[in-house]
Amino acid sequence: MFDPASIDAFLFDLDGTLMDTDDQAVEALARRIGWLGLRDPQRAARRLVMAMETPANGLMTALDLVGLDNAMGGLSNLLHRWRGERTVSNFRPVSGVSSALRALAERYRLAVVTTRGRRDAEMFLESAGIADLFGLVVTRESTWRLKPHPAPILYAAQEMGLEPERCAMVGDTTVDVRSARRAGAWAVAVLCGFGEREELERAGAHLIFPSPVDLGVFSATGP
Repeated sequence: MFDPASIDAFLFDLDGTLMDTDDQAVEALARRIGWLGLRDPQRAARRLVMAMETPANGLMTALDLVGLDNAMGGLSNLLHRWRGERTVSNFRPVSGVSSALRALAERYRLAVVTTRGRRDAEMFLESAGIADLFGLVVTRESTWRLKPHPAPILYAAQEMGLEPERCAMVGDTTVDVRSARRAGAWAVAVLCGFGEREELERAGAHLIFPSPVDLGVFSATGP
């Protein structure tokens, strides 16, 4: 049973969780595959992007292991362009998330755990006016293995001096959920990005909310 009193820190994914990117990515890809004559091109596009995430993260890990850091960054940028996403400086935070994060930060430690590069992550946090809320930003440069491997979450917990079970990973995809479960952390899913409730439940999410804004309930019930 999820107990807010057992949590010391919330770890947040960026794309589709704090960063309002995923709808535009799906719409752009749906237009690109429209010629296939699919019954529901938007649903197909959403599933295609989801299916690409784990293999792409695995390939970036492999490139990092053999020292091809520049190629890894180029692959990530290519994937974002293929999804139809704009540059990170143009992204908006999910509506209402800034105030919810500020309320959470009064009771919990906050960190970012993302597969984006550090430059992109920090640029977004600064432009959204929420950089001061996060004591730690874990990016693709921080660990050799990327989500859904548990390494990024284990690294975040270690850097904060916490046991993984004292952390809750908040993300919009099964990749985030699987990473959290494998690390022994709590898995909190949100429905404002790519993930759908049924698949997030199957992946083992402990809690599912419509948006990270709904995490504001913990600011009233925290320790």
